[in-house]
Amino acid sequence: MALPDILLIIAMVLTVAAYGVYWWGIEMQLVRPSRTSWLIWSAITTVEALTYQAVNEGLLQNIIFFMNAASCLFITFAIWRHSTWQKPTALELVCMALSLAAMILWFGFQQAEWAHIIVLAAVPIGFLPTWISAWEDRRRELSPAWGLWTLADVTTLMLILQTTEGGAMELPYIVLELVCHATVWLMIGLSSIDPRQSTGLNFGSFWMRNADKAVDKRFKVDENDAGKTIRSQTHFAVGDEICIFSGPHYLRSEIRVNLPGSADRFLQIDKDEYIGPSGEIDDIFNHSCDPNAALDFRPNALVLIAVKPINPGDEICWDYSTTSSCTTFWMRCLCGSPKCRKVVGDFEFLEPQLQEEYRRLGWVAPYLRRPEDGQKPLAA
Repeated sequence: MALPDILLIIAMVLTVAAYGVYWWGIEMQLVRPSRTSWLIWSAITTVEALTYQAVNEGLLQNIIFFMNAASCLFITFAIWRHSTWQKPTALELVCMALSLAAMILWFGFQQAEWAHIIVLAAVPIGFLPTWISAWEDRRRELSPAWGLWTLADVTTLMLILQTTEGGAMELPYIVLELVCHATVWLMIGLSSIDPRQSTGLNFGSFWMRNADKAVDKRFKVDENDAGKTIRSQTHFAVGDEICIFSGPHYLRSEIRVNLPGSADRFLQIDKDEYIGPSGEIDDIFNHSCDPNAALDFRPNALVLIAVKPINPGDEICWDYSTTSSCTTFWMRCLCGSPKCRKVVGDFEFLEPQLQEEYRRLGWVAPYLRRPEDGQKPLAA
């Protein structure tokens, strides 16, 4: 097999793997991609594939460009399927205009070369929203896909150099793509190429999150009939801090409904605001209808507090209904407590007496409190 054929296969495998991993991250809400960037990339890759075909008809790398275009459209659809419509931003409109201008130049005037140049200008603009998002919180883009795309670009560059003469028009585009993908990869960390790093997982008696190893020795990640669980390895007195919840913030419109099982790690903290998975141990604390912990909503932190004495070996649990309201959330309860309600849902579905008790103790999210409740310290 000739070297160009080998490079083509490698580039295609890497590209398909990258899009597959990224799509899985979207479905499981492990990544929080920029919808703006993906709208722009869909238009750019489509125009680029068409103009490249016009300028370099018959070359092997055309396959990669068309595959990229189809994959970008697929990812964009996956992102918007889980989102609500929002008015396009000024940046989005500018990039869409650049792509439209490229199409007009090509279709209307048959000027593929100029269309190609305009697309080059749109590429870094398309990456700008993703760069800003990753700079604000690298967990939004923490996926092996960026490393795979970078390696695919390197392979495609080698393929182009093998099959075309120097100075070909496609070289600036693939070099620009390589730089942009590599920049995101550097921003989120090169170790993200390891799926265990990017998803926060590591192999053990059960798949434990890497960040948990640095949490200290106070906890033991275990399993029971309900799945993953956190058990105390030390004594917590009433009022002791157990863990800080630190996931990225989401609006209600950004969260996919009916997430399966372990992917449903979103904690409602206000009427339209949530905290998403942090990749750390706070994602794993289970529900109990007779909890020994509760959330303390502080001005600059969300802290899990012991509300009953917790001894070594005890499972640490809090009541999920104390933060959830006006949602479709519900789950079958397997806490095994004598107080088990059998079904866990929104706060308003609790018995009125239990609602009043939780409010009196200060165990509910601030937006669920009555005006006269104010900010109460957690009580036992």
